[in-house]
Amino acid sequence: MSSPSFPSQPATPQESGEPSVGSSGSSQNQAAIPPQATPTAAAASATPQTDFDISEEYGTARKNLPPAKVLAICIAIVAVILAVYALTHRAHPLSSGSIEDVVSVPVPAQNMIMVAINVSVHNNAQKPSWIHTITAALDAGGKTYTDDAAPAVDVQRYFQAFPDLKQHALEILTPETRMNPGDKLSGTVVVSFPVTVDEFNSRKSLSVTIAPYDEVPLVLTK
Repeated sequence: MSSPSFPSQPATPQESGEPSVGSSGSSQNQAAIPPQATPTAAAASATPQTDFDISEEYGTARKNLPPAKVLAICIAIVAVILAVYALTHRAHPLSSGSIEDVVSVPVPAQNMIMVAINVSVHNNAQKPSWIHTITAALDAGGKTYTDDAAPAVDVQRYFQAFPDLKQHALEILTPETRMNPGDKLSGTVVVSFPVTVDEFNSRKSLSVTIAPYDEVPLVLTK
């Protein structure tokens, strides 16, 4: 029995070796179209270039600041005003006083002296004040020595040991002493310094600082 026969399929262009018209035509068309300039490049080439100076935009110190001579005069005027204000408004002690008398005695076998200092203090404030601290300072032999005022109980023992120390002594002035408005206080402060009598007698200065609570300290010098 013979097999049925079917019509043969026509050969495709690839199989027959013939060139494809569609593909070759597309390549030729793409090669023939010239490239077009992008809008950005065209706009950039059409816009003229201009120079930009940032100093002209924001200015310079030479253009914005006043002349140096005028500026120096203004600074000098401000400095003078501040100096005058500081001198006229600085804090001053509310009390006044002075050192009235000084007595010193040497401590045997020690390079030390005891000193009794009589002072007077006047409260110029319109309110009472209380003494917070009392100190003394000695400038002698190119050195400065300081000492706190001795408590009243210790001063009595010093007076017994050195009778000459109390020859001009007044009531002992101690911290926490109250000063009423307008009051004048006189008292004795006893301190010690590690110097000889000759060094003390040739001293440069002797001062007593009385510091009330919440006030500028009062410094008495002799």
